[in-house]
Formats: sequence, C-alpha cells, structure tokens
Amino acid sequence: MFDTILIANRGEIACRVMETAQAMGVLCVAVYSDADAGAKHVAMADMAVHIGGSAPASSYLRGDVIIQAALDMGAQAIHPGYGFLSENPEFVDAVEAAGLTFIGPSGAAIRAMGLKDAAKALMVEAGVPVVPGYHGKDQSDDLLAAEAGKIGYPVLIKAVAGGGGKGMRLVEEASGFADALASARSEAKSAFGNPDVLVEKFVSQPRHIEVQVFGDGKTAVHLFERDCSLQRRHQKVIEEAPAPGMTDTMRDAMGQAAVRAAEAIGYKGAGTVEFIVDGSDGLKADGFFFMEMNTRLQVEHPVTEAITGVDLVEWQLRVAAGEDLPKAQEELSINGHSFEARLYAEDVPAGFLPATGTLSHLVFDPACRADSGVRSGDTISPFYDPMIAKVIVHGPTRDVALARLRQALARTQVGGTVTNLAFLGALAGHEGFRRGEVDTGLIARDIDALTTPPVIAPRHTALAGMAAMGLLDTGPQAGFSLWAPMMQQVMLEWEGEEHLIKVEVLGPDTQRWHIGADVVDARRIAGAWQIGGLPAAPVDVAGETVTVFDGYGLVFRRIDPLERAAGAQGDGNLIEAPMPGLVREVFAAVGQSVAKGDKLAILEAMKMEHSLLALRDGVVAEVLAQAGDQVEAGAALVRLEAEEGA
Repeated sequence: MFDTILIANRGEIACRVMETAQAMGVLCVAVYSDADAGAKHVAMADMAVHIGGSAPASSYLRGDVIIQAALDMGAQAIHPGYGFLSENPEFVDAVEAAGLTFIGPSGAAIRAMGLKDAAKALMVEAGVPVVPGYHGKDQSDDLLAAEAGKIGYPVLIKAVAGGGGKGMRLVEEASGFADALASARSEAKSAFGNPDVLVEKFVSQPRHIEVQVFGDGKTAVHLFERDCSLQRRHQKVIEEAPAPGMTDTMRDAMGQAAVRAAEAIGYKGAGTVEFIVDGSDGLKADGFFFMEMNTRLQVEHPVTEAITGVDLVEWQLRVAAGEDLPKAQEELSINGHSFEARLYAEDVPAGFLPATGTLSHLVFDPACRADSGVRSGDTISPFYDPMIAKVIVHGPTRDVALARLRQALARTQVGGTVTNLAFLGALAGHEGFRRGEVDTGLIARDIDALTTPPVIAPRHTALAGMAAMGLLDTGPQAGFSLWAPMMQQVMLEWEGEEHLIKVEVLGPDTQRWHIGADVVDARRIAGAWQIGGLPAAPVDVAGETVTVFDGYGLVFRRIDPLERAAGAQGDGNLIEAPMPGLVREVFAAVGQSVAKGDKLAILEAMKMEHSLLALRDGVVAEVLAQAGDQVEAGAALVRLEAEEGA
C-alpha cells in the first residue's frame, strides 16, 4: 500500500478520498488554488501545496505543476478525484512517466472511451447495444442535418468529448437543427476544446440508468445499477440505487453488458457505464442502450456504497497498489435502498442560475451522510461548481429510504446563499417520484409545481423581525422607555414584496408583533421562545439577510429605506449579468433593433453557458461589455434606449 498520495482535486471529492485514505493509514497531500487557500480539503490534508490562481486553468488543470508537487512531497501516487484532469489521458501518461502511480484507468482505456463516437463503435464490437445514430467523422453541417432526418426527429446533438450535459441539445424538428448545432458546437469547443458532435435518436420516455463497474485490468465486476433519471438541463439532481422497477433479468443483462464494456478496454479502477433506457412500457432486457462510459469515480458513487457495503475509494487504492479485485461477482449483493440529493448554491426560480456567497450557517441532519467540501464560514466562489453537499440516506426499502431523505432535507440548514433545498424537498415529495415513476422529463414537465414559493405564516415574519432587530436575546430593560411599552418597526422583503411590521416589547420575555392585520405574541418560556404558541425555529442572520429554518429555509431581507430609495433610480432597460462569469459572445450592436427574447450575449459561468435575452422590444443604446470580459454579478452588459413616454 502507498505511504502517501496526492489528491489532484478539490471540494467534496477531495475530502471524500481523504476520509478513506487516512483511515487506511495513508498520508494525503492536498493541492489548492488562491481561492481555496482556506478550504476544507486543505485543512483536512496532512500536507498541502499551492498550485496557482483561482481559475482552474491556472491551478487544477496544471498537470505538470501537480506532478511536481507530488514528487516534492514524497507521494507515490496521484488520485484524480473526478472532473478536472481525471479523464485526461495525457495527464495519466505524464504521471506514469514521472514514476508515479495513477489511481485510475490507463491512458489507453480513457482514450478508448473519451470520444463518444469511437466508444460506441467499440461497444458494437463488444456486443453492447447502442442508440441508433450518426457517429461518423464527417462534421459538415449538411451531412449532420441529413443524418438527423434519416434517424427521425426528435434527435439529440451531443459533443463527442466530455460530459455533464455540456454540448448537448435536444432538437424537436428540422427547422431548429442549425441553431442547435451551432450552440452545441460552441459550448463543446469552450468546455472540451473539441467542437465535434454526434447525432442520436431521442428516446421518447427515457430513463438514465448507469452501472457501476470495477476492474483490475484483467477482469471486471459490476456493483449493480443507479437510476439518475431526475435531471435538469442534463445534470443529475437526485440519484438512487437500485433502480425502481428493475427486474432480475434486466439487471443481469445490463450488468453483463457493462462488464463486457469494461473488459473490452482492460479497465482498471472504478468506472460507470451509462445507459439510456426506454421506459415507455416498463423495463425490459432489450430496452437499454449504451450512452457513454465515465472512466472515473462518479459523483453519485455513495448510493452504490450504501447498498453494497463497499468502500469504492478503498478498492481504488488497493487495486492501484497491485491487489486483485477484493470481491468476485457472486460475493456482491444489494442491501436495501439509497438516495443521494445534490445540494447546490443556485437560484431555482431564476432558471437554476448558479449562486455565490459566504455560508454563514451550515447544518446537516446527523442521521444522514453528508459529503461536503465546505463549512460554515466558507465562500461559494464563481470559479468552481457551486455544490454545497451531497445528502445521502439508506433504508431497508425504497419507501423508508425516501422518507429518510425527506427528513434529512427538512433538517438541513443553509444560511448565506440561495440554494435548491426547497426544490429538492419538493422532488422528494413528488407523488410520481414516490411511486417510482421516473424519467428524464419529469422535472421539466412539473417545474411549476416543483418551484412554487413556500407559504409563510405571520409567526415566521415575526421571528424574522425579532432576529433582524436583535430582539431574540433581550435583557431586563429591553423595550422600556420611562416604564412604558415602546413600539418599534422594521421593514422586511419576502419574495419581492415589502412588509412593514411593528412590535411592542412588553418585557424581556414578552413581545407583541403586528403583521398587517395579524397580531402575534412571542413569549419566552424556560429560556426558549414560543411564537404564536409554537416553538420558534432556528434562525441565521447574515448582514441584512435573515433565514428562518422552517420549510427548507425562509429567506427575508431587512430593507434600509435609504438604500431602497437609491436603488429605485434605474431606467429598467439594462441587461445585467445574473452571476459572475466570462462574457463568451456579444451579439448586440449600437443602433440595432431587437425583439423580446432575442439573444444579446452569452455568459459562461460555473461550467455552463447562459444566454442573456432582450426583455422587451427596443433599440440598443449601449454595449457595455465585449467578448472575453470577466464580469461580476449585476454588471451592466447592454442598455436599451428608453421607451417613449417612460
């Protein structure tokens, strides 16, 4: 076994790898960027090395610097985590050339599966079923459009390199193919440096089911399947294992196909074979098709660990150190059911826009497994994926596990940034999902119901007011002026609406709140506040933001009247950056007439491209940014001429 390994990654995966490695007695070297100098994975490591600037290209993608850090710190091996350099065959070759061990597959195996078109051809040879489509080398627009017509709409355009939903577009009819192709190529070029695409038939009621495989370079086993069908914008939201409705016959067929795929390339380490499954008429052994193979440990690996009792990181280290597979296929079995929910800093109602901010408060249900790379006080930066944590539960049955997931999400508390927590809670309570009726279109179909704003009660507003005014910790003289009750007021914003609320502090343990026409009494009994006769929920105050931890976190903002007046001076014609990011393209020009919905610019942030659209018909007055500019959230990009009479 290795004495020391370097983990060429950050965040929750670096922390996850360290937990197992350190428990095995292996020393861990962390690498970090400027932005991550105080990060959790740095604090957990036995040693840490600074490798460059905040942007990944200046730090986590510098393979030569990372290899030198491993050599300097006496590491014998490098664990890539996932993302960044984990599926870069040139990095693997360089690691091995330096006399180090790469804890993962060979460069040849990664190359074999790195391009989706070549991988599918290889899978056909191995007897693995694939989706009908065009995977050829000719990338001319006319040929791709013609092939799409032959396949029959709807079709999927997919980047041949990379993953994570980037460079992927669904095309419903021929008239939209050209624009979708241009957009997919642009995103693929930006994300992977390769604009090539393939075109595939779109399965009408698709389910995304993947099989965990593990090989030692000679043979391979599978550790059963995961259902990853709950997706938005082709990115997974909640994963589970095993897949609901799975039959023994189909499980065996998918498992054998996945093993054939791994053994066809002499696979070593943990990998995932992803299948698209036709769920229109139940799960059948002839209804699954190879999509791609991820030659790394996956984000969702904890659900597999939960149902098999296997520590996949331990297996990675043991096999990389020269051991054979720890278990044979017949020694592996499924125990119970597991779910994983991905908790992100993101604004769901605004279209799942990634968010930033400092985590003023972060608490998880002690009954769940929470894999996280951040702590209270840490900052979600614009440079990396905005994941806060993976919330993982296990139970003897799917119903029990799902109930535990709902409980774990309800008990999770996050302050300091907007999150998708309420959205995850709505998904966990979705009736179709509870019945196991899942497909990749569920979220899109039911998005309105899943993003309905929570309903607040007067007691929530009163509690937010108490926190905003510092009245949760009152002393003997609180609220008294010449021995008479004193009326105070505060203005709070909730879901875009402003509320002026008033309070009479009647004593150190008694307050009377006036919320519009409602009157709510707050009383402290045995040291604990009760509001409207119910125990007060926990709260967090971060600047002017107050979060009441009820209903997945109810966020209020204290309004400064002077600030509000100053902010009301804008002309309402600005198109602004919704988040920090890189201006990839600008399509607007001064004097140009635009219609509502026209694309004015593309902003790249958090590894995704976001189109910025005209909010109304008008004429462009100013273009305030150009391609290549790095901008902050709220930066003005394009201004329209004021409307007549405005």
